[in-house]
Amino acid sequence: MLTLHRARADAVVIDGDRIAALGPYDELDTAYGGRARLRSWDGVLTPGRHEPDAPALLEAAYWPDPREDLGSDPLTGRALAALGMTEVRWGASARRGLQRLLAAGTTSVAGPFTRETVRTAVERSGLRVFPGGVEDATLLVPGPLAVSGRADFAVYDDDGACLVTCVAGRMVHRAR
Repeated sequence: MLTLHRARADAVVIDGDRIAALGPYDELDTAYGGRARLRSWDGVLTPGRHEPDAPALLEAAYWPDPREDLGSDPLTGRALAALGMTEVRWGASARRGLQRLLAAGTTSVAGPFTRETVRTAVERSGLRVFPGGVEDATLLVPGPLAVSGRADFAVYDDDGACLVTCVAGRMVHRAR
């Protein structure tokens, strides 16, 4: 099914996990409007963000469960060492960390990930993983949105808050 994402005057048409068309909303609505589901956002359509520090955020920090009395910020250092982490706990932490990254408009991350449970969580999220530690990372991270390219994008409001994140054509975050 086709989806037409409108962000003010700009729009993108998604077909599966690919971008079928980009351009002004009026033009794309004329071409696809009767065949596409419409999603409207009051913001700016952009490529998603790339998170170069993902291994540190997901493998060297613990993202607390809201039911724990540990606050909402990630724990590192002594606080992390005191937790007695297990692989199951690392996996759950990674999923919560990934939710935060998706809510910020992240569509790709640097890797690699050494913990199997973290690697599995990242793979299941659909985020693209690019090698880290490369001198010219601009050659490896996603570029601008392009027709027939993978449908990874975000829409931000005027205050910089992420309204929606799409990864491979799937809406994986939507602000409430």
